[in-house]
Amino acid sequence: MKTRFLTIMMAAFLLFGYSSCTAKAESNDSETSTKSVSEAGKATTMLTKAMFLEKVWDYESSPKEWKYKGEKPALIDFYADWCGPCRTAAPILEEVAAEFSEEVIVYKIDTQVERELAAVFGVKSIPAFLYIPMEGRPTMASGIARTKEDTKKMFTQNINTILLNKQQSNDAL
Repeated sequence: MKTRFLTIMMAAFLLFGYSSCTAKAESNDSETSTKSVSEAGKATTMLTKAMFLEKVWDYESSPKEWKYKGEKPALIDFYADWCGPCRTAAPILEEVAAEFSEEVIVYKIDTQVERELAAVFGVKSIPAFLYIPMEGRPTMASGIARTKEDTKKMFTQNINTILLNKQQSNDAL
């Protein structure tokens, strides 16, 4: 009888301990993902739906008409914390964002948290990158290159040609 009682008590203790740890981890998940990108020293800015509607495009007020609200061209990285290529692209994108900080704004949208924003742009695979020039419609690109150097080159070329309308020289090709 004592053995059964102790076994039941141990099971209840373990179950209670596990559920409270899981609940705490889940409640901190959204805070952690937001903090990991928006900490001091980061060149990218995390976007929520409210910020997107205010700073990029209010698709609720004008769903059929693209009206970019930004003061500089923008690049939006649609990512998820569990995505390997997204984790590979993140430091490269931080580096590129710092280099172009005077000319371009780089945002990040966590597709696990902001599912509606991902759906608005039809993001089905990640990483996906939305290049938003000051004039004209945005351009979506997805994936990264095989190496860090090629991925950085891809971002740089896309920023220069799509966002800043700079022509590439033959040396860059």
